[in-house]
Formats: sequence, C-alpha cells, structure tokens
Amino acid sequence: MDIGVCVASHVGDIGYVVRAEELGYSHAWLADSQMIWSDCYAALALAADRTSTINIGTGVSVSATRPAPVTASSIATINALAPGRTFLGIGTGNTAMRIMGHKPQRIAEFDQYLDALRPLLRGEEAQHHFQGQTSPIRHIMPDKGFVNFDDPIPLYVSGFGPKSLALAGKHGDGAVMSIPPDAQVMDRMWEMIERGASDSGREFDRDDYLTCSLTTIVVLDEGETIESPRVKAEAGAMAMASIHYSYDQYRQYGRPPGSRLTEIWDDYTSMLSDYDAERIHQRIHAGHNCWVIPEEERFVTSKLIDATCIVGTASEVIERLQQLEERGLDQLMILPSFDPRYQVLERVGQDIIPHV
Repeated sequence: MDIGVCVASHVGDIGYVVRAEELGYSHAWLADSQMIWSDCYAALALAADRTSTINIGTGVSVSATRPAPVTASSIATINALAPGRTFLGIGTGNTAMRIMGHKPQRIAEFDQYLDALRPLLRGEEAQHHFQGQTSPIRHIMPDKGFVNFDDPIPLYVSGFGPKSLALAGKHGDGAVMSIPPDAQVMDRMWEMIERGASDSGREFDRDDYLTCSLTTIVVLDEGETIESPRVKAEAGAMAMASIHYSYDQYRQYGRPPGSRLTEIWDDYTSMLSDYDAERIHQRIHAGHNCWVIPEEERFVTSKLIDATCIVGTASEVIERLQQLEERGLDQLMILPSFDPRYQVLERVGQDIIPHV
C-alpha cells in the first residue's frame, strides 16, 4: 500500500512536502479550500520546483468554484513543472462551498463537468457548458511550454456516496474517498464504483484504477493508549471534521448523524443553535482539519477518534493497512493536525512506510 499525505495548502510551508518526499510518501495531495488555506495551485507550483520524485496534485480541487477549462489549464501548468508526476483530484466542494454558504455542486452538473474535463486534460476539444451556453473549447496554445498535455494527468474523482462514487467509476482513473478505516467498507465502495462504470458502458479493470482514502495515523508508544493526550493532539482535528460534515448534512438535508455521534449530538447542536444564522457557515468549519477550537474539545472523544482514524502500535497499524489493501484500497493519505504535522510525518515515515 502507498502512503500519501494530504496537505492544508500553505505557500510558506513547502518544506513539509519536501520532507514527505524524503521519507518515501508516494503522493502529496494539496487541498483546495479557498477561504481557509492558501491557493492550492500556487502551493503546487512551489512544491513542483522543490521536489523531483513525489507525485503532486490537488486533494481535491473544487469543480463548483473553477470552470473545467480553468481547472484543466491550471493542472496542465503544474504538469509542465512536474511532468509525469502530476495528478488531478476533483470533487464537488463539500467543505469549500459550504464555507461560502452554499451547497456542493449537484451531481448532474458534476457529471457534465467531468465529461468536459476529461478530454481537456488530454489537450483535446470538449463541449463546455457555461452560463446557459455550450461551446466547443480546447487549449489553443499548448506549445512553447505554457502547459503540458503530453504526459498523462490522471483524474481522481472524489466521492462520499453512491452517486458521486458512480461518477468516479464512469469518469475517473481512480476514486478519492473518506471512509471509516474498516476493511469491510471497501467492498461497498467498490460496488458503487463498478456500478458507475458498468452503467456507463465503460470497461473496467481494478488493477488500473487507484483507490485512496483520507484519514490520519497515530503510532502509539509502548504502553500508550488511545486515551493519550498526544493522540487527541495529533488526530483530533480529523475526528472533529467528521462532526462538521455530519452537522452540514443534518442542517442542509435533515440527515441524522451516525451512531458514533449519538452521545454528543444534542450537546453539539445545542451549542450552535443560537449562532448568527447569516454566518453559521463560517462557524461550522472553524479549525477545519487543522486544530480543534476550545469550545469543541469536549466532543473529541476516544470513541470518535477510533471510528475515524487509525491508532495503534506500529504492528497494529501495519496489520490494519494490510487488511485495507487486501480489500482493494491502494493508498491511504494522512492529514494530521496542523501543529504536530511534522512529528506525525516523521513517525509514520519511519515506523510504517518501510513495512507497507
């Protein structure tokens, strides 16, 4: 199994990607959330200049905020800087759109977007739908090194549910997920992906298709348990982001939270009930996948961390990764909390990567 790193894009911290390359991480996925982090393509350009072997790309770019030709041109520019190791992860904007007070792009629009994006990534002509008009478009000046379409740019489609994962099967060279670290869940993910491929008439080979899931890893010291304050410090932001996501699903669609949140749900929703309704979208994702704000510390329980992250001794972590790999997961990308990110990068790089 490959281990990649998901990066909260930061133009002042490219050394983090450099160190990931040195430690043997296979991919650096730079996240695209415009109102919380640096611009991912600016950070990717800097990373391309300072690295030479690690695969770099978006983790993931947001379709709803960037028209397909803009996305294609942006990633093809990175491909000119890092030929043969550039990829594009793309999703509808579960965080980026909600932080701006909007829902993610609709599935039908995402399908149309991907249909145009795929040929554009090859430098070919596509039908682009924009502001009620459809036009044939292509990059008309790919010469002289402005962009690079000669080296393939793999397209990895992000999906959390049946419809989006079906589109990953229809359009993608791989699927990007955020699933509980449970090997049995992979069976259901493959079913959704392959159904999308089959329904679209696509010939599909698992061996030529990348599956990657987002979580984080904490390697325990001898005698240390999941109750350790270090575990909460390193994995708390990832665990808390799952509550943020569940709250958006509850607020916008009326969907109940999963059983892992039953104990804290009433308290959490009560905390937000009096917040300014015009600005609640700014509050929900405070600290998103970087840190846990003080008033939310009480919601990050060991039970929640265990349900969303991989915590264990080195041998236990390796065993869980092997189980996931046996069920068809090719890569795990880790996104540790921001302040201890280098410590986590080093520990996983030294204790886990050489053994998987």
